[in-house]
Amino acid sequence: MHTLINHVQFIGNIGLDPVTTNLDNGSKLVRFSLATNEDYKDTEGNKQTETNWHTIVAWGNVADIVEKYTKKGSKIGVVGKVRTRTYETEDGDKRYVTEIRANEILLLDSREN
Repeated sequence: MHTLINHVQFIGNIGLDPVTTNLDNGSKLVRFSLATNEDYKDTEGNKQTETNWHTIVAWGNVADIVEKYTKKGSKIGVVGKVRTRTYETEDGDKRYVTEIRANEILLLDSREN
């Protein structure tokens, strides 16, 4: 049961080309936005679509897969965990960022890079 704690799954489309950062220690970080859509009917019975945007981060082998096989518009599945981090602005204000750390990526279309 402990594997269900802080476990998220999304299927969506990448919003912009993933951005890769190679760190000094040799690690690779890839960051991208993922759009997920939810359809519903409004009070008049008309179909509506709500789009939610999620910031996804991937490290190591998962980052390699994202970098090599995806781009803007790619449909993928993401399995991961929700993480919140903080940072301080130049003005000294504290900011919070919530991201999804991808543990697995599933490629769902065959778009060429």
